[in-house]
Amino acid sequence: MKLTGAEIVIKCLEEQGVDTVFGYPGGAILNVYDALYKNRNKIRHFLTSHEQGAAHAADGYARATGRVGVCLATSGPGATNLVTGIATAYMDSVPLVAITCNVTLPLLGKDSFQEVDIAGISMPITKHGFIVKDVNILADTIRRAFVIASSGRPGPVLIDITKDVTGAKCEYVPPKDKVQYSIFKSATKKRCDDEDIRKAATMLLAAKKPFLYVGGGAVISGASEELKELAELIDAPVCDSLMGKGAFDGHDPRYTGMIGMHGTKASNFGVSQCDMLVSLGARFSDRVTGNPKKFASRAKILHIDIDAAEINKNVKVDFSIVGDLKEVLVALNRELRSRISEPVDHKDWLAQIAQYKERYPLTYDHSRLTCPMLIQKLDELTEGKAIITTDVGQHQMWAAQYYTFSRPRTFLTSGGLGTMGYGIGAAIGAQVACPDDVVINIGGDGCFRMNMNELATASRYNIPIIEIVVDNRVLGMVRQWQTLYYGKRYSATVIEDKVDYCKVAEGLGCKAFRVTRPEELESVLKEALALHEPVLIDAVIEEDDMVFPMVSPGASIEEAFDEADLKAQGEE
Repeated sequence: MKLTGAEIVIKCLEEQGVDTVFGYPGGAILNVYDALYKNRNKIRHFLTSHEQGAAHAADGYARATGRVGVCLATSGPGATNLVTGIATAYMDSVPLVAITCNVTLPLLGKDSFQEVDIAGISMPITKHGFIVKDVNILADTIRRAFVIASSGRPGPVLIDITKDVTGAKCEYVPPKDKVQYSIFKSATKKRCDDEDIRKAATMLLAAKKPFLYVGGGAVISGASEELKELAELIDAPVCDSLMGKGAFDGHDPRYTGMIGMHGTKASNFGVSQCDMLVSLGARFSDRVTGNPKKFASRAKILHIDIDAAEINKNVKVDFSIVGDLKEVLVALNRELRSRISEPVDHKDWLAQIAQYKERYPLTYDHSRLTCPMLIQKLDELTEGKAIITTDVGQHQMWAAQYYTFSRPRTFLTSGGLGTMGYGIGAAIGAQVACPDDVVINIGGDGCFRMNMNELATASRYNIPIIEIVVDNRVLGMVRQWQTLYYGKRYSATVIEDKVDYCKVAEGLGCKAFRVTRPEELESVLKEALALHEPVLIDAVIEEDDMVFPMVSPGASIEEAFDEADLKAQGEE
């Protein structure tokens, strides 16, 4: 049967099992939106307040489900407004397909109204980009895009379609089977063979002080069960990166907390003392390693990752296995079980880690309202079962430190790009994807200003997200650095003004509360959780609260310090 390009777009989305898209229309993409209207009973469309919100919502949908998220935008500024969201997804390996439409083919390259080379602009921040100028290749291109976005190390793919292609007709042929359209060659991919598994097992069994370092790849591959089994087989403690939250149960006694710049002292000191570090789906980010030359300097390092480009990129390792983490761990655990006649016992090592945990707990001032207090109470009231999204800054670190994540895909945050304004859109996408879950975004007041217009999206569709604004009237994390390293010269970080976040939320159609004292906190949180409608909570805290522990830039993670350390230094 013959269909227009726009109709083929919708058919191909249906083929891929897409039931939800986020976007914003415009002239160049009108044909697609017309086809979408005719198929609105098959694919839901959520009109966001800004194209960046659409990209973040598609990202949140993808992170919460593991499925490919889809966003739509028109040409020119519509397309460029997606760029930050695409880059966010790229840095955190999120499967996303962004569909944009451009001017007609005769107008390309002539500086036409709302023309922009979005494929060229987004090239460094996508796994692949397509420009479709012929309706006959449209269906094949869309199918390939979904495979590329979801296979291997996931990531965003852009499809830019000229407007005349969306109006042209051609024969639409449904796929006979699930054809794997891939433009990538695997020639450079190191195969995970039996010898690799045997060597890794030998290294692990020789270790006296093993430590597991878990990254976002463990969440993406669904390797939680295999990860827990590995930790038990080699009797090792476990830490995680920001992106690895929830892959290993935060309630497990082996868990030591996050590693890195704002990681726990137990994790940072433990990794610094271990003799075998196993990196599982992590990329040794600078925020994790501190000074890479001093990172885990006493340990042999085994790195397991799906992306060969990550091996030895930031930290030189002793041995690596390239492959899907879940598949590798299944094989590795099998090999370990076959070799272990009696349970591996590292009780002295685990006792040392337990001492670190007891000696260096996370602490905060209980006499006044603080963000850690808020998050800990939230953890208690939701029993750690909510989906938490965040923006970027102090509140993000406090959320990672004080909320206890016990399952994957429940902590959605911009780890690599550090995108302020990410959280509300992501929360909308996650709530749409998981309507039975409680979804809460924790954001600073500076971040909230970036995309607070998306509260209008939540109220329009009655999407019951809870937006918590950690209101300290400053750009908190930047101010913290200015306090510690710039002589308290607070250049452009004070944002105290006449903006009333509760009135903003109410004006955008949401319920709003303000909390200023600890005794108000529980009742407000309980009411917000019970409402099942979009709610904002303005939580007013002090401007000079800081996130601890902290590692100074360029220092070893073994040099992590906290407020007590700073006080002791001042007294010397």
